[in-house]
Amino acid sequence: MSVLQEVLMWSKGLPAWQGDCVRRLLGQESLTQQDFEDVLALLKADHGITDPQGRIASPLNEDQIPVAIKPTTHIELLAVKNLVNVNAIAPEHSLAFAPQGLTVIYGGNGSGKSGYSRVLKRACRARDQSETIYPNANHPLPVDANARATFSISVNGVGIDVMWTDNQPAPPELSSLSIFDSRCANAYLVNEADYSYVPHGLDVFERLAALQQQLKTAIEQEQREYSVDLTAFSPMQGKTEVGRMIAALSAKTNPDTVQTLGTFSEGELTQHTTIGKSLQENNPKEKANQLRLLAQRISVVAGTALNKSPQVDQDVEQGLRQSVEDYLLAKSAAELAANKFKEQQNLLPGTGGDAWRELFDAARKFALESHPGQDFVSLDPNSPCPLCQQTLNDGATRLARFEEFIQQEAEKTSRARRKAMVEKYTPLTTLDVTIGLDEATHAEIHVLAPKVAADCRAYERALGERRDQLVDAVKSNNWTGITPPSSNPSSGLQALVNQLNQQALNLEQASDEVARIQLQQTYAELEARVLLSKVKDAVINAISRMNHTAILAKCITSLRTNAISTKATQIGETVISTSLQDALNAEFKALGVGGLQVALQSRSGRGKMLHKLKLELPQSRNPKDLLSEGEQRAIALASFLAEVELSESSGGIIFDDPVSSLDHQRRERVAARLVKEAARRQVVVFTHDIYFLCVLAEQADSAGVTALTQSISRRAEGFGVSTPELPFEGKNTTGRIGSLKTRHQHIAKLFRQGEEDEHRRQTVEAYVLLRMAWERAVEEVLLRRVVLRFRKGIETQRLSEVTVDDNDYVQVSAGMSKCSNYAHDKAMAGDVAVPDPDELLNDIQALEAWRLQIETRSTATSRARKSGTPSAPSPPLASTAGEKIEG
Repeated sequence: MSVLQEVLMWSKGLPAWQGDCVRRLLGQESLTQQDFEDVLALLKADHGITDPQGRIASPLNEDQIPVAIKPTTHIELLAVKNLVNVNAIAPEHSLAFAPQGLTVIYGGNGSGKSGYSRVLKRACRARDQSETIYPNANHPLPVDANARATFSISVNGVGIDVMWTDNQPAPPELSSLSIFDSRCANAYLVNEADYSYVPHGLDVFERLAALQQQLKTAIEQEQREYSVDLTAFSPMQGKTEVGRMIAALSAKTNPDTVQTLGTFSEGELTQHTTIGKSLQENNPKEKANQLRLLAQRISVVAGTALNKSPQVDQDVEQGLRQSVEDYLLAKSAAELAANKFKEQQNLLPGTGGDAWRELFDAARKFALESHPGQDFVSLDPNSPCPLCQQTLNDGATRLARFEEFIQQEAEKTSRARRKAMVEKYTPLTTLDVTIGLDEATHAEIHVLAPKVAADCRAYERALGERRDQLVDAVKSNNWTGITPPSSNPSSGLQALVNQLNQQALNLEQASDEVARIQLQQTYAELEARVLLSKVKDAVINAISRMNHTAILAKCITSLRTNAISTKATQIGETVISTSLQDALNAEFKALGVGGLQVALQSRSGRGKMLHKLKLELPQSRNPKDLLSEGEQRAIALASFLAEVELSESSGGIIFDDPVSSLDHQRRERVAARLVKEAARRQVVVFTHDIYFLCVLAEQADSAGVTALTQSISRRAEGFGVSTPELPFEGKNTTGRIGSLKTRHQHIAKLFRQGEEDEHRRQTVEAYVLLRMAWERAVEEVLLRRVVLRFRKGIETQRLSEVTVDDNDYVQVSAGMSKCSNYAHDKAMAGDVAVPDPDELLNDIQALEAWRLQIETRSTATSRARKSGTPSAPSPPLASTAGEKIEG
């Protein structure tokens, strides 16, 4: 099982927050401040401190580390294609790789090389995963903005395509590829006073321990910030319930208890005030008698007020309204009957009406006196009329008919309902609306409870207003605008009565020693609660802070690193060995830092392994302070190659700008080492260093290793478009001649189309490149690569192919001089006429012909010299004033 697999299995038993830390540490060279804040919040949330941002832990899982590939499985990367949402990389393009040997991909700044590198690191689950892959900023944000690509691979000789999508599990087959870039390089040098190499994955233990120490420091600082000074609450300590609670105040104290004890009802506040006054009273018994008498008077007022409400309440209003409506209905029926009665007789207007009825009733009553012994309805026609006292004659019959009308049902009902209405209405007209509250008692109530006193007077006014409104409504039968019954003050008055009686009782108890002690205890409890009510929020806040610090203490306990050290040592003992030591030292030597050595050491420390490979330095200082940037890069490369060397995998390795910050000599060493590795596995190199590209190609050619070279550049369709063509500087003489011929075709087209300015500009550029081609031909063709610019050595064996005669001098001098006429600024500034396309082609073909001539001659010369056949001596070079050949 690999180190990373071991780490994964171990991390599954960790709390979620700690597993999240492991994931971040494995995917990033260093954690950001945001990372630190995230894991700190996750740690606290795991122990019960709510995270306002609601962050959720994302522990390490199988999809985030390379899958273990069987040693018998051989995987080769053939191409990456169809990149979508990867920076500004052109879609529907592919980048091919040689399945064996060396693939070198050249790309200048802004060519799209970094986009490919990021995709490869994500897809192959490389050591560094910190770089975000963004979609093209110049295009609208797509619905699915995740980057994706297709990888063509060969698995044991069988070609397949696998899909990769960012933020989803990478194809497991790609885990066989190992990747090195500048970010990975930095991860190999730890920030401590020594360089201690550990294989990828094993360093997570030490970094996790360091992170936990930082978390502990932050939590201890937070503990200090949340510390509570309880001395401010000490005056409340005592033998009361509040006092005992304050004395034992801690994180376990229930805040609800504080809230309950520190919250008063109105009655409890009154009790506190009255008991306090009672305990201060000089003659409590006399005061108690006065209070009880006042309570009695107020009680009578309360009872009166209570009895007044029903006399004008809604029931009374409803009853009156119904009675009036009943009467008016009956009266209407009686009036209808009266109208019919009048229609049958020739009677005076108003006969049958109310006034007439009253007159008739009076006559009936008078008849009892004026006609004793006679029935009013059957008076003798010869007897006098009770009203006009004239002889009745026919009037007797009329009186009988009137009586019959009066006795009819409608009339009887009308009179009955009118009587009922009057019985309800009459008491209301004389209703006394006062509640018996004299001015003296009102003044006493006003002192004790001003609102109750005001409510009493307002109640009396409201009673009077409602009484008058009801009287008017009966008269007018208009029941709108009547004020609803007002609130009765009897409850407030009764509460005041109870309060006065309680005060009297307290005073009576205050005069009794036994009762007084009890009263003092009650008052002490209430007084303590009053004090607490003023600071209860502060007490509850103190409990919250103590609870917070108690949880922080649990967090600190969970940050112990003993288990980390144990696991680090356990795994370290299996992978840190003399074999790894020897492999590292061998890589150091191969990369030109052989003066540095690592030695196996044992030590203990917070989260650190007992076995480490320590770099032996002359001083105990940070290696980044002692070593040059180039040496640090060489150490990182050596560490990476040592891991690959000792792994069981035969998968390919990918390098992104491996020689950044390296000098020429060390670049050549790196090139030689990578070519050596390419002889046994697939090696891919991305570079923006044209010299390094040339050195790689030369080293591969010398070692007989297959080398595929290509370049990527920006085109109209986007960045990262690959082509087998290398930049002009990276081509050999033959390649440069071919490139110049292609350029000549474009220049000829411009000439035919009359594009004079562009034709001039590109012709000048062509002669600049032709000059460079002549220079390359001198070192590569004429001098047979014996001496190459920037190469550290001279290959003297190649002298067997070298001959130089006067004609070579003449042709090279002529070609360089011709190019110089147009390659410098004078061609433009002096308005020098540039050659036409045919002349340019002739100059290119002159170089090509000379190259073929030299190749043929060199082959013959080498054959003759190796066979021992002497060759004709070259004529001496003439002293010709030609231009110096730069190189």
